[in-house]
Amino acid sequence: MDLLVLLGVGLLTGTTTVLFGFGGGFVTVPVVVWADSALGGEATRVAVATSVVVMVVNAGFATAVTPRRTLAALRGGGPLLLLLAVGGAAGAFATRLAPPALTHWAFVAYTAVTLADVLLRPGFLRPRGQAGSSVPPRPLPALVGAPVGALAAFLGVGGSVMTVPAMRRAGHPMRVAAALANPLTLALSLPAATVHLATATAPTVADGTPLGLVGLVDLRAATALLLGALPVIALLRRHPPHIPDRVHAWAYAGLLGVVVAAMVFSGP
Repeated sequence: MDLLVLLGVGLLTGTTTVLFGFGGGFVTVPVVVWADSALGGEATRVAVATSVVVMVVNAGFATAVTPRRTLAALRGGGPLLLLLAVGGAAGAFATRLAPPALTHWAFVAYTAVTLADVLLRPGFLRPRGQAGSSVPPRPLPALVGAPVGALAAFLGVGGSVMTVPAMRRAGHPMRVAAALANPLTLALSLPAATVHLATATAPTVADGTPLGLVGLVDLRAATALLLGALPVIALLRRHPPHIPDRVHAWAYAGLLGVVVAAMVFSGP
């Protein structure tokens, strides 16, 4: 039953990767917490690490099948990508040291703050560069890379929760903001996944039985999630749905609300 649920969530993850730039974090963290509940307080750390690995594959695949003309908006963004990678590695190391409950409730708090921000602060539901404006979208400043990468890797949420709102306020439509979130997520999640796979000791359940983890990563859960996600990413990139931009933005906010509720009810 766990595997069927994970495959189903993988389908959802593939959809959110294309539509919202969520490579997995907001969707996979709650479900892996549930699937690995036998680990108790350690389940959140395992969920964060597993989510980061899923994000590497999903974001990498989504980036590879994104049209080059869309990715051209990141031209000259090498310093931003480098600082995202540095921040991602730092955030992964911080996850190893932090109490599991801190990671869990920080995830809830950050998601709730982001939801309030996109709903209440001007610029997300209708970004600056739309409605016939001649002002071109602004690039993201490179200096945000390190803090965004560190916080995203620490919480296991990927870069989209920070970069999509930022790119919306810079003037990009949701379709482009979500697509650009994937290469940014890949930049921070790759070094974070390396840290989680190579440097952490796998926790065990109360009776000492291991759960087939590699470092902090549940490879069984990650594999099931990816088997569900990758075909959906390929299909939606080939046949993208036509969603009105404002509806797209409201759907992003709605998904954040669902995730907050799921993590609150799965809390330690």
